[in-house]
Amino acid sequence: MTQHVPEPDRPAPSPRVAASVVAGFTALAVGVSLVGGGLLNPAASTTDGDYAGETVEMMIPLAEGGGTDTWARFVATELTHEVPGSPGLAPVNDDGGEGILGTNHFMSSARADGTEVLVSTASTVVPYLLGMPSVRYDFSDLRPILANGTGAVVYARTGAGVRGVKDLVDRDKPLVFGGIAATSLDLTTLLAFDLLGADVKATFGFEGRGPVNLALQRGEVDIDYQTTSSYGPAVQPLVDDGTAVPLFSLGQVDEDNAVVRDPNFPDVPTVVEVYEELNGIRPDADALATYTAILALTYTYQKALWVPEDTPDEALELLRSTAEEMGADPAFQTSAAEVLGGYPIDASTDLAERIGDAYRVDDDVREDVLDLLASDYDITID
Repeated sequence: MTQHVPEPDRPAPSPRVAASVVAGFTALAVGVSLVGGGLLNPAASTTDGDYAGETVEMMIPLAEGGGTDTWARFVATELTHEVPGSPGLAPVNDDGGEGILGTNHFMSSARADGTEVLVSTASTVVPYLLGMPSVRYDFSDLRPILANGTGAVVYARTGAGVRGVKDLVDRDKPLVFGGIAATSLDLTTLLAFDLLGADVKATFGFEGRGPVNLALQRGEVDIDYQTTSSYGPAVQPLVDDGTAVPLFSLGQVDEDNAVVRDPNFPDVPTVVEVYEELNGIRPDADALATYTAILALTYTYQKALWVPEDTPDEALELLRSTAEEMGADPAFQTSAAEVLGGYPIDASTDLAERIGDAYRVDDDVREDVLDLLASDYDITID
């Protein structure tokens, strides 16, 4: 019979050996986690000219269903369809702080691989211009894919005694302007009133330009502006029945940095032309420079798509060149006419340079705007 001889007890490992074993297993676990995570969530490959298998996440820092949201979803859907590989699209709406919070979040967390895109509009650009303390983003740290402009026309109700531009000045009673907020898209129109020396007082707090238009029809406000896409349905019937009169367009900024007539309103004079009609001379150069700078920011480049600064050149160029080709396609132009309001997609090779120049606002311009807000509207930016 074989006798079983018990093995002697093994000595407990020393603390140093135990620590080494634990460290080894920890390193192994981390390595497996990283490898496994990489397999489950592989890094985006957007530099090979093909977005197949990718999903583009688009930050829309405003509410779902609004004008910017409608524009962004349409343009991005068309763009991702045309990009080689036809990536998926995941729009994300974050409307906190009138666009500021969502834009802040994008700047702090977006991947710089070509799969995360930011939508900008005047609602997020004006606070950036003003240096509002809640802004944590800098457009110089982003790179544009495409931009799209719009225009606007200022009009007034004839019941307020307005028949033409000469009725803007030397009035017995100021015209009442209905606004949303002085630090929003309204800013450009306020600067136009200031440039002209118009007798206008503003009341703010409306939830949109549609409610302002209705208030004007009720006689609660006297003067308003509507952007290109809204002008036809909201204003033209009032003009046709004689209850309103168009006064001027805000204009567009051309390649020579001059304010020119809006191509969608070729028969409507710009604010600069109205100034010349009223005064017989050109506007003051500094005042005109301020107006032109803000017009470019808020209208000529009103909406844009951006990626983080460190996005690979190959990914950015693929998105930009696809957008350029898409914008030149007659079929796209036809289908996009209503959403784009008759203004082309701008995705040319020099877009980054031009939009960069527009967003580098001189300190003098910023001070002029801040002074106007403080003196005329009792708004100070700390």
